[in-house]
Amino acid sequence: MDERISFVSHRGKAIMLVDLSHCEPKEILVMLDEIQRTVARHDTGSLLTLADLTGAHIDRAVATRMKEVLTLDRPYIKRSAWVGADSVPKAYFENMKSFSQRDFEPFKTREEAMDWLVSEVDAETEA
Repeated sequence: MDERISFVSHRGKAIMLVDLSHCEPKEILVMLDEIQRTVARHDTGSLLTLADLTGAHIDRAVATRMKEVLTLDRPYIKRSAWVGADSVPKAYFENMKSFSQRDFEPFKTREEAMDWLVSEVDAETEA
């Protein structure tokens, strides 16, 4: 699981990478608990997160648990981006956003997502 939840550096900023790509629901449910524990160890409003959902199998149980974790994680997250969001059924995606009151910016590649995640951080540093 360590290789699925990691921290990467991009332009000198730490990004929590959650790699759910090509995972089955059972794997995702286990990882969601670990994601929640990892996020809760950080300062409020401090985390940049990138979730890669490419080819992930999101069923009703996963979507329900994701809503819960996304809501509980909200205080710790500064910015979130998703790659492969098209793997998430649109109804689930919209429900997760609405329920958790969070926005997950969708991107085609990890590189684009990481650039976007640190762009606001870079602007704040320059101000």
